[in-house]
Amino acid sequence: MIQFGAKPTTGYIVALSARLREGTSLIESEIKDVQELLDIEPPLTPEILQITRWVADYYATPWGEVMRAALPAGINVTVEQTVSITPAGREVLQSAPPALAVESVPPASAGGSARLRALRLLADEGEFEISAFRLRMGVTQTPKWLRDLEHEGLIERSYRTRLLPTRAKRRRAVRLAKSTSTGNAGVPPASSPPAETQAEKQASRLRSQHVTQAQQRAIEALHANGNKMAIADLIKAANISESVIRTLLKKGLVEEFEEEMRRDPLARAELPVTEDFKLTSAQLAALAAIEAPLNQRRFAPILLHGITGSGKTEVYIRAMRAALDLDRGAMMLVPEIALTPILSRRLRSHFGDQIAIFHSSLSKGERFDEWSRLRRGEARVVLGTRSAVFAPVKDLGVIIIDEEQDASYRQEESPFYHARDTAIVRAQRERAVVVLGSATPSLESFHNSQTGKYGYLHLPERVANRPLAQAEIIDMRQVFARRKKPAIFSDELLSAIEETHLRHEQSIILLNRRGYSSFILCRSCGDSIECPNCDVALTYHRGDQTLVCHYCNHHQRAPSQCPVCGSKYIYYVGEGTEQIEELLRRRFPNLRLGRIDRDTKSRR
Repeated sequence: MIQFGAKPTTGYIVALSARLREGTSLIESEIKDVQELLDIEPPLTPEILQITRWVADYYATPWGEVMRAALPAGINVTVEQTVSITPAGREVLQSAPPALAVESVPPASAGGSARLRALRLLADEGEFEISAFRLRMGVTQTPKWLRDLEHEGLIERSYRTRLLPTRAKRRRAVRLAKSTSTGNAGVPPASSPPAETQAEKQASRLRSQHVTQAQQRAIEALHANGNKMAIADLIKAANISESVIRTLLKKGLVEEFEEEMRRDPLARAELPVTEDFKLTSAQLAALAAIEAPLNQRRFAPILLHGITGSGKTEVYIRAMRAALDLDRGAMMLVPEIALTPILSRRLRSHFGDQIAIFHSSLSKGERFDEWSRLRRGEARVVLGTRSAVFAPVKDLGVIIIDEEQDASYRQEESPFYHARDTAIVRAQRERAVVVLGSATPSLESFHNSQTGKYGYLHLPERVANRPLAQAEIIDMRQVFARRKKPAIFSDELLSAIEETHLRHEQSIILLNRRGYSSFILCRSCGDSIECPNCDVALTYHRGDQTLVCHYCNHHQRAPSQCPVCGSKYIYYVGEGTEQIEELLRRRFPNLRLGRIDRDTKSRR
């Protein structure tokens, strides 16, 4: 942590030097002292430092931002801008006429009313983070009257650091004391005398230690669970109260300690039964071609071109298994979060606790725990979206990039990078095999495979000759021409939904956009409201009348009039899952509809 002007800034120490480079000099007055060292151990491994530096150089993006992206959200210190009322501001407020209630002034009002409202809000509720303050005031930018309050010394803006509370979760646990676990009290270990002698010795110990039946149940439960348990689990398993455990602690029969509690994203998942499929000849040939450079610890980029249903996923799993057999790590990248649930359960059934999941839909605690397990080497396989390319997998042996042609591997905001190309460079640096899988390869990958830069493997047939699903493409321009007005659903789609319902079957409508409308637009001045952090249009959510940034999760109230020109002619552009649900309910009032997206599903 270093102070630059009024604002403290976090940085990453990437190297230490005993002397300056030739031709450089330092001005002592410009040297900044380190205020605080935030990490005892370096959070980034040497391999991750190297790949983040390559990303920064190749994509001309700030190295610090790339390193921040490589760490789990919530592990970094954040610097917040805050606003608070000054003593002079309180004097002005006291000398003003009886102040209006905070909620009584329209949010968009300006001038004296808004100034009083701002001062009243700060006086009543104290210091605010600046974006939260703007949200309460109903403004998206910093208005002139707010800047005037600061210039007049009635309010002040400052900076504060906040260490986000994403750390290892710990819980209280107990373990059998050494004398207890070796059979000197309570229940003896498994290698004990015959049943009669054992019963006599156990009764003798119970009498000498004055162990009650409840205490005995606790000791038995600990013996049955490896001599240690979380206190909450022990109370439930032995049907005892916490006072029983406190008594055992006083007698020295158990010891209390704290253990790390893993927040497992797959804790409640139902795992499929692992099946040992017989590979086709094409799959066997592909697997052999992947294992050859893997066994030689040699970098090899390979395009696996297989039609849908040709068994690419089974080849991926066998390749990752081969890497684990060599005591190396594995990584599998997918373009969309929606692809991870089924794949994660399948990989967990194959690799058990060696698999870690990494994507932005996990809670901050879950991401931190999965990252920590990879960092410690407890997990050797990672499945995730593009950000997982920076996961600290130890001794990476194979990288799988499924649907390598997908544009979602491109990071569209800073730090900019392409996860597929970054994975290829990482594989090259760590002498790993990288498999690019696709039914429709990208032009550049296919060209590289045909010119010999990449290896080429082909899976031309579907497993067991399964037929492909029938697909019909509807030109919505023709639908518009027929109806003479915009349409979201074609007649063919509506008929298919109705026919499916009559057959007592279910339909799934997929749309890759949350919310009600993509953005709102003022028809008078043409302004659209953008996120103050990301400079992208905010999505309108009708359910709670908010505008939401789907990148940083910034929220603000949807305005009833344009915040720029004051016009009431607000136009809602585009459609999202909320609007699709509403239209389907109108069209099919007797159907049972359910919407599944990030706004409706529960989160841990």
